[in-house]
Amino acid sequence: MIYERLRTVPTADELLDQAFGRALRPARSGKGRVVNIQKSMIQTMSDVLSTRLLKTVHDFPNFDELSPFYSELTDIVVGIDRLRMSLASVHWAGEKVRSIARESVRTIKADDSVRVRKQAYARISSIVHEVDRDLRFLNDARNILRKLPDISDTPTIVVAGYPNVGKSSFVRRVTDAKPEIATYPFTTKGIYIGHFVRDGKRYQVVDTPGLLDRPLHDRNSIELQAITALKHVGDVVLLLIDPSEHCGYPLTDQTNMQRELEKTLAIPVIVAANKCDLPDFHGEWECRISTETGYGVDEVVRRLIGAIDSQTLDVSDAESGNRVTKTR
Repeated sequence: MIYERLRTVPTADELLDQAFGRALRPARSGKGRVVNIQKSMIQTMSDVLSTRLLKTVHDFPNFDELSPFYSELTDIVVGIDRLRMSLASVHWAGEKVRSIARESVRTIKADDSVRVRKQAYARISSIVHEVDRDLRFLNDARNILRKLPDISDTPTIVVAGYPNVGKSSFVRRVTDAKPEIATYPFTTKGIYIGHFVRDGKRYQVVDTPGLLDRPLHDRNSIELQAITALKHVGDVVLLLIDPSEHCGYPLTDQTNMQRELEKTLAIPVIVAANKCDLPDFHGEWECRISTETGYGVDEVVRRLIGAIDSQTLDVSDAESGNRVTKTR
């Protein structure tokens, strides 16, 4: 995953402690002229700080090259503009530290070398402390971004629906192996990401956080993450509905969600009524399933695969006679 290798971002004090410790080595050796020792101390401090600051910037990806899925998700959970500003500040600090060190080493003289070195230390320390808030923000962002789900570029079924309608149960039942649990930021539980293979082709199944039937501008950050998954990684949506209402939500609210998804999404939406094994299950439904017993699940999977396959169409160009392959 794109953020998996982000390293811990140190605070200003942690950076300075490390740099001061390294810079003391030339002084402890006691070898060489005093002016050269002072130059070496300034240069060592500068090298440690500028390298760590600039490396922090380079560790983050180019946000202009992110996929739409990760771009929107990053913006939702931490804010891309805020990331850009903090990274720019840290980059400025890294370059400024180098500049101060070059200037100090160039102008230092034997009779005032200790004074110049102390002045350089003070200026450099001030610069690093100036970006301490940015460093702390970047470390907090790093901790959040590393928890984003790893969505691979394979045919993907996104499972949607109100909480407790059986989404995670469906993913567990249809995937061959135990699904990976990926924690979304700001959620109390993780989402399931599973895979299965049919006819030699690998499919991905993603269980989103529960979507609530509200206008887009009223949705919270968790729900926006789920919609991002629907928009950018899904080839088909499986909307699970619980007619028994054991999920705790009225059937009318659940069918309102169905109409909203069908109206707003450009990918197919297949509806399956879950919990048909319960005595208070009711209504006429084309797809009746039970994720508890497995009834009807294979048929739904066949429908989902068919919907994915149907999105690759051979279209005859009437004017040129050329055949065009049209994909999502």
